[in-house]
Amino acid sequence: MAIRIGANPIIWSNDDLPSIGGGTSLQDCLSQARRAGIEGMELGNKFPRTVDGMKSALEPHGLDFISGWWSCNLLTHSVEKEIEDFQPRLALLKGMGCTVCIVCETSNAIHGDINAPLSTRPVLDDWEWRHFAERLTAFGTYLQDNGIALVYHHHMGTIVQDRADIARLMDSTGESVNLLLDAGHALWGGSDPAELARCYAGRIGHLHGKDVRPLKRAQADLADYSFLRAVLSGVFTMPGDGCIDFARIMRELPEYSGWIVLEAEQDPDLAQPLLYARMGRNYLHDVLIQTGHRQ
Repeated sequence: MAIRIGANPIIWSNDDLPSIGGGTSLQDCLSQARRAGIEGMELGNKFPRTVDGMKSALEPHGLDFISGWWSCNLLTHSVEKEIEDFQPRLALLKGMGCTVCIVCETSNAIHGDINAPLSTRPVLDDWEWRHFAERLTAFGTYLQDNGIALVYHHHMGTIVQDRADIARLMDSTGESVNLLLDAGHALWGGSDPAELARCYAGRIGHLHGKDVRPLKRAQADLADYSFLRAVLSGVFTMPGDGCIDFARIMRELPEYSGWIVLEAEQDPDLAQPLLYARMGRNYLHDVLIQTGHRQ
């Protein structure tokens, strides 16, 4: 499978703060995504949750279903409870032929709280890390047995945010746990996305193409913004409009195949989604040609 360019509907309607883009219909999102040259979509809060509903929504626009975010609670749930809760999502992923599931531990996350500064994000002790890694590996093995790869999303405001967190995640989990490399979250969290790509090339199972505005990031860090306040200030943007060199990242992943998914949590009233989606898609298309991933 060659690298394909998808999009997350968060470009049009925000999941963490639904009032952002709340008036944008699913049909407008999908039609604009296709006009921008997007080939597939991840899950959003306005999407159907059944196979028949998803096919009915996407097929008229010629779009594939890529996957969707799963908020896991393995710090507070048993693996058995997580698997039980996951069954409707598993049916959707398998029914749509998905090969990855995006997972992030959110039981103690603060990224959805507009009043929680990022300095208050959760940090695990050694005992918590050991038990979390064991449970995550077991959940990943369950997914693997069902033909789906667990790709873990490091994310601002969660237990896996900075470079040390990512290293601990990868060192303490088994081969059933893969990494979702999100360039924007990586850079803002203090990592070099290209270095992560080089270090974990064999375990990177999914890519999110998100860029960062360095001045907005510096302002957010200095003022200790919450994640959502930083998003509203414009910290994220599309690839090609920020400071991340995506060609450096892709040169470190010569064997990668699958999806690279455009994301940029922006206010659609300030950053017109069709314009930015087309900008990001065209930039990544050129990067993939430049780095030999596309002809």
